[in-house]
Amino acid sequence: MAHPSANAATGYCYQYPHPAVTTDVVLFTIREDSLQLLLIERGHEPFKGHWALPGGFLEIGEDLDACAARELAEETGVEHLYLEQLGTFGTPGRDPRERVISVAYLALAPESALAVQAGDDAAAAAWFPVKALPTLAFDHAEIIAVAHRRLIGKLDYSTIAFQLLPETFTLGELQQVYETLVDAEIDKRNFRKWAQALEQIEATGELRRRGKHRPARVYRLTQRDRIAYLK
Repeated sequence: MAHPSANAATGYCYQYPHPAVTTDVVLFTIREDSLQLLLIERGHEPFKGHWALPGGFLEIGEDLDACAARELAEETGVEHLYLEQLGTFGTPGRDPRERVISVAYLALAPESALAVQAGDDAAAAAWFPVKALPTLAFDHAEIIAVAHRRLIGKLDYSTIAFQLLPETFTLGELQQVYETLVDAEIDKRNFRKWAQALEQIEATGELRRRGKHRPARVYRLTQRDRIAYLK
């Protein structure tokens, strides 16, 4: 039987109890030639000392997107990122404290744009390769698996991978990002043909030399704030 919950401001008595709501952020980057994500070490129970996604409880008058951005900034020091709502996770018992529903977000950024520093209730913040994750708190292993599938699935119909690049890049650097994400080599000629046909990139007129290779053309995005949604 449901227990009533009263709203003191209106005097209205709800028939059903209210679950708590949290947001969690799966932040991917490419570092050390591998796809990695940011985790925080929990400083309090439950799961004290375990690694978890950055996140926390939604304030009563707060928007979900704002909560995700706030918690990410408070626990890791990371701000001003592209955030995409990933999904909702609400299996009963996922949080031993109470009935908690979490709205998860996917975030991407180049390593050069990230300055990580643990804060708030996080004991530490660190990067982990997707292939070598520690034991995780709550149902965060499931959330990460869903986020990884979403990221890989969007490569075929969007330019979401460009979020992992700095402001300027070469086609070789772009191909390296895609190869890291799909964990496989990509034919160089076909990839360059595809990339050069994109209307979302343009040559800067500059050249960049890497090692003993010939100088490569440098490109930039034409509309960086909308790249995740462009075909």
